Amino acid sequence: MTIVGISIKALKAKKLSSFLSVLLVAFGMAIITTLILVSHQLTQKLESNAANVDAVVGAKGSPLQLILSSVYFIDFPTGNIPLQNFEEIKRNKMVKKAVPIALGDSYEGYRIVGTEPSFLQLHQLQIAEGKLWSKNFEVVIGADVAKAKNLKLGALIYGSHGLTTGAEVHEEHPYRVVGILSKQNTSADQLVLTPLSSIWGMHHHEEIIEEEQDITSILIQYRSPVSTVLFPKMINEQTSLQAASPAIESARLFSIVGIGFDVLHYFAILIMVIAAVSVFVTLFTSLKERKYDLAVLRILGASKQQLFFMMLIEGVILTFTGALLGLAAGHTLVEILGSLDGASQVLFSGYLFLNDEFYVLWAGIGLGIIAAIIPAIQVYRYDIAKILNN
Repeated sequence: MTIVGISIKALKAKKLSSFLSVLLVAFGMAIITTLILVSHQLTQKLESNAANVDAVVGAKGSPLQLILSSVYFIDFPTGNIPLQNFEEIKRNKMVKKAVPIALGDSYEGYRIVGTEPSFLQLHQLQIAEGKLWSKNFEVVIGADVAKAKNLKLGALIYGSHGLTTGAEVHEEHPYRVVGILSKQNTSADQLVLTPLSSIWGMHHHEEIIEEEQDITSILIQYRSPVSTVLFPKMINEQTSLQAASPAIESARLFSIVGIGFDVLHYFAILIMVIAAVSVFVTLFTSLKERKYDLAVLRILGASKQQLFFMMLIEGVILTFTGALLGLAAGHTLVEILGSLDGASQVLFSGYLFLNDEFYVLWAGIGLGIIAAIIPAIQVYRYDIAKILNN
């Protein structure tokens, strides 16, 4: 029998203690894997959603709320502003592109966004099926909306008042699906896009007058880097509006979320250290019962070096098994989190594998080796003659 085979049999003889050691390693590894996957995907989504948006202009209020509602579509707007403000900002020399959006309604949890074709250009969205809208109450839907609700071109959908499910449904004005966006892996996948006039017409059954043409916010793309400093200062000081930076507010948001990630990260490291101690205790306590067996192995021809490596192998088997189970559990948990709410704007996938995970896997194996070093040295120093005499 090989040294590896003997190591496995020795661990099987201590099923409970071996199981607890593996369980601790798996638990710590699962937490670390989950944190790595969630933080990476969250950061990636924050960056991809705001990639081409330099600023957002909207009603006074919380800058973070303005960004969350207009860029990530996961909060309520700070209020509405007159369409006239958009026309004025669009003519500003510091602005390269200005895109209006109007929020207020939703379709079974998915937000209906009134906008212009420039919204698709700004976010580099591609239509996979159908075409862009050409008249009121035509919509282009995101890939996730089409998949979740099994919608095809020509399908009729009904919006409801408000941004949550269960509100009053506008049955008098159905929307017709004329286009489906290709998968973007951004919040656009879960949007229902329609002309601004559809939003205004939905809430005003008679002819729309200019005073009723409100929008929620304006997405801005600067003409030059100098505008980054000058434009927000001008808007915030000289108008009744506010300008917020997605980059700044996203960093602020992630710093808040990051505190919780740090706490869980340290907790996971603590569990891994405890797991290493558990591996050490399992191996060390088993030595007293195995002294005679180890002495017999020496008599049968096993060298001190072979017994030394046998103990190391036992530590590696415990931590490697736990680490693999933890990796699988972490990916499974992330996939479950991503599928809990199909209308969520921040979806996570458990099918993503990152290099950082393998570094953590090697670190876990390293802990197993460290935990097994002292028992291995103890075995190396055994006096076989003395053990057999006793």
